[in-house]
Amino acid sequence: MRQKIVLNHLPKSYKLTEKLASAETTLLSLEIMPPRVGQQFDALLQQLMPILEFQPSFINVTYHQQEKIYREKPDGTIEKIVLRKRPGTVGISAALKYKTGVEVVPHLICGGFTKEETESALFDLHYLDIKNVMLLRGDPPPGNKHFIPEPNGHKYAVDLVRQVANMNRGIYLDHSLLDPQPTDFCIGVAGYPEKHYEAPNMTVDLQNLKAKVDAGAHYIVTQMFFDNRYFFEFEKKCRDIGIRVPIIPGIKPISRKKQLKTIPKTFHVSLPEELTTELLKAKDDSHAYEIGIEWAIHQSKELKRAGVPMLHYYTMGRMQNIFRILSEVF
Repeated sequence: MRQKIVLNHLPKSYKLTEKLASAETTLLSLEIMPPRVGQQFDALLQQLMPILEFQPSFINVTYHQQEKIYREKPDGTIEKIVLRKRPGTVGISAALKYKTGVEVVPHLICGGFTKEETESALFDLHYLDIKNVMLLRGDPPPGNKHFIPEPNGHKYAVDLVRQVANMNRGIYLDHSLLDPQPTDFCIGVAGYPEKHYEAPNMTVDLQNLKAKVDAGAHYIVTQMFFDNRYFFEFEKKCRDIGIRVPIIPGIKPISRKKQLKTIPKTFHVSLPEELTTELLKAKDDSHAYEIGIEWAIHQSKELKRAGVPMLHYYTMGRMQNIFRILSEVF
């Protein structure tokens, strides 16, 4: 006798913009890096467990472009070897979503992907009922000064936004498809309160951001900043040029003294004089770590009082300082 098959129905997935629209207070999201190749997923889960007590609405999963190195073979010829130090976001995002119950936002980038590979990854996410994506151009691969798009790939984030927006309208790369069904992705893009380092000025950078919103982006998450005035000025400038989508501030606590130099160099952001003075006086990294926590708490509380829709924390693989910040803010 045949048994009746009953499908287990997980809670309905929701879009980030839907969550924001129904929220009565500032929400919380986190950004994590996938574990390195060879490391266990359970180790990441154990790190996350204490922070899940604060009920984050979303967990963003970053994507890291593959590296290409060239080695000389015994016969004298050169071979190209492609290395991926961290896995892609689709599998990690699905595992996080279904093991923690928290909605995920996988990052997709232009670098290293053809348009066909992008569409394939989006299909996978669609079938997994993952409704939110963060679309970025991505940084140049290690060792390169300039971004080089993949052959038949996208050069700019706005082009990636257009591809996903087209899929949301049922428009795919293969125009011969019969009755193609649309996807339903909520699209996030990056904004830069101190401008993108490649933009000649803030006016051009804001125009580029508006182009992404006009192409179909539904919300903006900012690059990290350490002076809230940059965020408030950025938000006003966005509104002045007609950007109406939610703008979510990104917060990164400083954890080491050497970040006085590495953060401005790597992320092209400035550090306030008051914060710099305190870090210069720090005797060691443990002291700098405490200063970073207190500064992030101050930033977060001020932004929350201002009514920002969500606070987004860049964890960079560190969770203990984030836990302490959230304990004071949420």
